[in-house]
Amino acid sequence: MNSIDTLWVLLSAALVLFMTPGLALFYGGMVRSKNVLAIMMNNLIAMGVITVLWVLAAGSLVFGNDVGGGLIGNFSLSGFANLGHSLPGFHGGGASPLAIMAFQMMFAIITAALISGGTTDRIKFFAFVILISVWLFLVYAPIAHWVFNPHGWLAAHGVLDFAGGTVVEICSGFSTLAVVLVLGKRKGWPRDPMAPHSVPLSLLGVGILWFGWFGFNAGSSLGMNSIAVHAFVNTQCAAAAGLLGWLIFEKSREPHPTTLGAASGAVAGMVAITPAAGFVTTMASLLIGVCAGLLCAVAVRAKFKFGFDDSLDVLGVHGVGGLFGMLCVGLLATKAINPAGANGLLVGGGTHLFVWEIIAAVVCAAFAFGVTWVIAKVIDLTLGLRVSEEEEFTGLDLSQHAESAYSMGGLGRLSS
Repeated sequence: MNSIDTLWVLLSAALVLFMTPGLALFYGGMVRSKNVLAIMMNNLIAMGVITVLWVLAAGSLVFGNDVGGGLIGNFSLSGFANLGHSLPGFHGGGASPLAIMAFQMMFAIITAALISGGTTDRIKFFAFVILISVWLFLVYAPIAHWVFNPHGWLAAHGVLDFAGGTVVEICSGFSTLAVVLVLGKRKGWPRDPMAPHSVPLSLLGVGILWFGWFGFNAGSSLGMNSIAVHAFVNTQCAAAAGLLGWLIFEKSREPHPTTLGAASGAVAGMVAITPAAGFVTTMASLLIGVCAGLLCAVAVRAKFKFGFDDSLDVLGVHGVGGLFGMLCVGLLATKAINPAGANGLLVGGGTHLFVWEIIAAVVCAAFAFGVTWVIAKVIDLTLGLRVSEEEEFTGLDLSQHAESAYSMGGLGRLSS
């Protein structure tokens, strides 16, 4: 075990875990005050449920010995047993296998938590718990095995995805779309105004996300090396450029640029650079970021045209941003940055990588959407996925958790 590489992976894992409370703040500020605790609780429960299930079996399905043509792993690593000195199929590198499994566990946690963003204001708490539990095994684990396990069928065809453009971003975006279509629209949407109740809270959340994303991308090098440095710098550049791109779009179409738009643009830039962070140049990361900011700003407005209520734009930012990022890998990846990668179409690498990046993105999107739709539909027909109209009107904080985020009862009273 290389102590420095292991330390880097563990620190990165902590940063990625910190992203989930950051996501809770980001989402919490964007909902109405009566649903703040509910959205935060859905993020918190993901940290608990996914951790336990990942250790028991899901992690093994991703990184265990392949059984079935690169489609899924076995249960050889269940309970984090039999890790030995390396994960099956991984060669080189000195980080502890246990550290790598813990690092990857944090990816699964935040991907499940992202689904809460589209379903907020109307999903039952226990239905959400069951949803992400089944989804982890039937959707996330197969896709992660295909891409992140060297024996996975997409990895075997040369697909490059540095930190989860397919596994995290596309998977969460299109899984959310499936659940949203089963849930239906919020009462009054889009007629009634549903403005964020606390933009400062969302800005704090996006700051934590930005900070944690360095672990997300740079940590995916699985070692303290030059690739980690490139991924770190590319993450910062893409986030900054994405922020500017979104504001450029807003200023060109609307009277004023918004703080929430700036925050969303930064996230869009980081989403798009995620699959490419360790494969492209710094100048390419700036280009990817600004284009992602523009593209995702357009995409989030499409829900009004098509009539699906993705409450906090998980599809528009993560799904579309992930698709764009995978496309950019096929175009702009260069072996000058990462010799273990490949050259993209615009760097003289031919069409092979570009075609397979598109195939991976489309297959993962279709699989995530289709299987998640079935899971959500079964839950809806059996246990019920959505709260009652009365509970929705009251707010999920009270109806699901018997709590309130804000208590105003003591204001204005004189002290005795």
